[in-house]
Amino acid sequence: MPVIDESQAGLACTYDAIPQKKGPKGSRAKVISELRLREGQKKAEHRRQESMYNYSSLTSSPSSPTLSGFLTRDLIEGCTDFYFAHMYPTMPILHNEQIFRLIAEMDSSVEAYCMLCSFCAFMLIQPGIESKAGYAMKNLKGSISNNTSLGRILLEGALRRRKRYDYIESPSVNAVITSFFVFGCFFGLDKHNTAWFHLREATTLAQTIGMQDEKTYIGGDLAESTRMRRLFWLLFVTERAYALQKHRPLTLHATIKLPSAAEDPSKSIAGFIHLVNLYRPFDDTFIGLWNKSRTDCSTLWLAHLQKQLMQALPSVLDCSETQAADLRVSQHWLRTIVWQLSITNEYLSSASLDSSMTFAYPIEIAKDLVALTGQFSQRSMEVHGIGLIEKLFDITCTLIDVMSCVPLESPRFEIGPQHYLNHLIHLISTLRGGESRFLQLIVTKIRDTLPPHLAALITQPITPIKTEPSPEIPFLQHAESSEYQSSSTSSPYSTPSFTQYYTPS
Repeated sequence: MPVIDESQAGLACTYDAIPQKKGPKGSRAKVISELRLREGQKKAEHRRQESMYNYSSLTSSPSSPTLSGFLTRDLIEGCTDFYFAHMYPTMPILHNEQIFRLIAEMDSSVEAYCMLCSFCAFMLIQPGIESKAGYAMKNLKGSISNNTSLGRILLEGALRRRKRYDYIESPSVNAVITSFFVFGCFFGLDKHNTAWFHLREATTLAQTIGMQDEKTYIGGDLAESTRMRRLFWLLFVTERAYALQKHRPLTLHATIKLPSAAEDPSKSIAGFIHLVNLYRPFDDTFIGLWNKSRTDCSTLWLAHLQKQLMQALPSVLDCSETQAADLRVSQHWLRTIVWQLSITNEYLSSASLDSSMTFAYPIEIAKDLVALTGQFSQRSMEVHGIGLIEKLFDITCTLIDVMSCVPLESPRFEIGPQHYLNHLIHLISTLRGGESRFLQLIVTKIRDTLPPHLAALITQPITPIKTEPSPEIPFLQHAESSEYQSSSTSSPYSTPSFTQYYTPS
């Protein structure tokens, strides 16, 4: 193992001692010293962040000692094991033979090298991989602080090396996959402008090689065509989820056939098809309304969309626990999104006979979600990374907004909205990355939005609860055993001006 210095690893020296000049004494001197120390720390952190994206700090050869010291075979195998054990059901775009071929080619093929770098970076950053890749980092102890740091270095290496070949003029399926993994890395790092750029790059490359045209899949290698088809639909789902989260436009449409469940004996494709069907109703019409570029919707259309979402998944999901967690959370998040569009366009009414078109509907969504998430292991949710937590966060913020305006009818000692909120806060705070990124935002929103007496109930010690779901959302039943034993303005997903539209009947 070569000696790795700080400049090679892309890590900045964070020596924070600030030379002190003679000056005021006593308490005033302490204040000035503290201010100087804080300023020094800020500068050191700024230098560290800049160094993380200093691509020139890495060598350009795929077989260089520096990067091969990071991109070890043990690491690749650990990430591959984790992917097929936990991530494959939600993104079935790779196969073992393909990984082995890339490993064999990585010293001579820039494309293979970049794809493996981006793949391992994604596995280290986005899903929060620990158990499988941790052993591969033992020889780097002292040089790399955690998996995210190693993921950043691999991401830098992939991006820098990728500039050495023209993947834009001569794109391939592997180039599309690489761009997708790079998007996932930047999404996990909370760099959303860069993430959006690389997601659009992936969809553009996909269209360039004709993945949106059914004719592309006729003839040729069957395994390659199958992988391409799944990749197209994965991009289709990802683009829609991101468009809803960040108010972006769409580029891909449902122009080809869905994958066949008969393609894969593991039942994973059935769950993947359910995920695609969840997002199919969110077309240019909905995104146009969501982004306020059009206004031609109606109460009937919105109510029908809610009904579609309720019926999109069967009561018994024939899939893994990991897939089920993603499907159920996504379903309830999309119900919340449609409700937000309904209130923005002033189509809700306290007197509506359809509960999905009332102001209190997010309470029903929260009740259903709490009943279902209590059945999932923490690991089955954490494996989806920060994207799933953001959906839970969105649902939670919407519930807080509703609780601030809608009369809460449940008696004090019965389970009600405040209990659902407590459960969701507890869930978010226990998922990896949830507490550090979202918990304080939720606490601030509660204090700024809810009446003091209600906020006091929420801030009491949080205890998870189990409730019965609404009749329309039965308990999740697995057809196979689990693979496991066991402030409002700060929120990008706040309910749109709830008090502006709510008028009690």
